[in-house]
Amino acid sequence: MDDPTDAVDPLAPFRLDGTIAVVTGASSGIGSRLARVLDRLGATVVVSARRTDRIAALAGSLERGDAIPCDVSEQGASAALVDATVERHGRVDVVVANAGITETVPALREGVDRFAEVVHVDLVAPFELAQAAARHMREAGRGGSIVNVASAAAIRSTPLLPQASYTAAKTGLVGLTRELALQWARYGVRVNALCPGMFPSEMTAEVVDSDELRATFEAAVPLRRIGLPHELDAAVAYLASPASSYMTGQALVVDGGGTL
Repeated sequence: MDDPTDAVDPLAPFRLDGTIAVVTGASSGIGSRLARVLDRLGATVVVSARRTDRIAALAGSLERGDAIPCDVSEQGASAALVDATVERHGRVDVVVANAGITETVPALREGVDRFAEVVHVDLVAPFELAQAAARHMREAGRGGSIVNVASAAAIRSTPLLPQASYTAAKTGLVGLTRELALQWARYGVRVNALCPGMFPSEMTAEVVDSDELRATFEAAVPLRRIGLPHELDAAVAYLASPASSYMTGQALVVDGGGTL
């Protein structure tokens, strides 16, 4: 039994002081927000995306920011990002694989090439990123945390958004998360997935910016609204930090109850 005199500080395990974190797809929306969360928790945050001007500005706004451009659609780019991070900062402790694209089109009209492109960015690139990070984490012997940003679409589809390639990739990412967690637990490398519902971003603008589509979507959500940007802060803080030290291979859904 715990000593009742032991101090209880439930916020302490959320700190990331002295750690190095990488966030892909950080040039806007959810990725930019998640990078700022990790920065506030004390991590040195390497922000990455294709739009160099945006990540440079973001890195400059952080207390401990660094920008490394990366186009995850290019084979080998995700692994090179991890290598560059280790070269500059000596280690990598946290990885948030947020970069992603979608194709909102009926499956009968979606080209095979475009389907493959979405799957590469949303599934293959996160695997490459995680693999490269896990190798460094294993060699360093300190373990680490990998957070794959999947989607509530991996749990439940919506008729408002026909997106076969995106749904397939994000569903695969949840399965990949589970498999990598099982394989890498022996190295102290935890792998979890964050599955957001509808949040404001460039990818969701088609729905969020349309009063009609947004109202239709929100009517199907038990909490009757889309998510607010800050409502993912605690989730990524939990998954990335030692606060979730006994959690791996899980998919944390933050969607207002939309997948119920």
